[in-house]
Amino acid sequence: MAAYTTIDNPELYFQVKLYTGTGSSNALTLDGDENMQPDMVWIKSRSHARIHTITDAVRGVTEEIYPDLADAEDTQAEGLTAFGSDGFTVGTHINYNNDTYTYVAWCWKANGSGSSNSNGSITSTVSASTDAGFSIVSWSGSGANATIGHGLGAEPKMIFLKIRTAGNNWQVYNKSIGSGNALYLNNNEASESNTGWQSTDATSSVFSVSDGTAVNGSGASLIAYCFADVQGYSKFGSYEGNGDADGTFVFLGFRPAFVMVKPIDAADNWVMFDNKRLGFNSSVSPYYNYANQAYAETTDDLLLEFLSNGFKIRDAGNTVNRTSTFIYMAFAEAPFVNSNGVPNNAR
Repeated sequence: MAAYTTIDNPELYFQVKLYTGTGSSNALTLDGDENMQPDMVWIKSRSHARIHTITDAVRGVTEEIYPDLADAEDTQAEGLTAFGSDGFTVGTHINYNNDTYTYVAWCWKANGSGSSNSNGSITSTVSASTDAGFSIVSWSGSGANATIGHGLGAEPKMIFLKIRTAGNNWQVYNKSIGSGNALYLNNNEASESNTGWQSTDATSSVFSVSDGTAVNGSGASLIAYCFADVQGYSKFGSYEGNGDADGTFVFLGFRPAFVMVKPIDAADNWVMFDNKRLGFNSSVSPYYNYANQAYAETTDDLLLEFLSNGFKIRDAGNTVNRTSTFIYMAFAEAPFVNSNGVPNNAR
């Protein structure tokens, strides 16, 4: 019988950090019981309408890229300035650490600054955690159809890809919508046929890109964040909305710390929920952000309840429960059953 999970403590690979800005350099410590040095940090102001930023260990600190924008990468000396042994340091920039502003940071562990990977037709630089099913991949575009090594040793179910040197949309590969189709992280468009992804599913060693500028432009620098399912820790899939307050239950096999959902056949936002903010598991409406919008965090009737083994939609709202197919990505706070067969408890 397969193990229930290989990750008893998800805080070793993913954590959510809430903090209040100080206006001066600030070394932040993650809240988990054990240390985790993050390799990718996605930061958003909760209190104000400021853009999202992602910093990772492969591109290097101070190199920021924007999930809600098509803009090219930029350097921000007062952004995220260091990855620490159990957290990260932010400078004084308003998107990271303005005095009295509140922020949320979603933090993932990969494997440091990366190493060379020659599994694909283009040699890539890969920082991969095969345990956690997460890798950061960079390469120089060839301007031709190509395969790119991702280092996971398992098939990625979700990939966020961005050209770093030009203003093109984020390309999102998701197994549920099929190869040759794409969504765009920085906007709310429905899934559409897209020639950026070749009509070939990603494999346990590579993903395939075309000759398009946005995915493999000649001489361009590109970055991809790749995610695979890990039983009891992460899951990427789809569910059917029913347009009813008694919404769909999605089984994950763990109590989630983070869930993001997006309808694939309708124009609507990417919605991000986590376990650190008020309302994620109560009769109070949860606080959430839109990944494709700079809005401050908001709360209304988008009730998404985190359970010991998945999440339950308790709202008829279009953004989480229209009569549509939705994709989701989710990371664990705790497995439903640990590696010793001991069940987790619901809150």
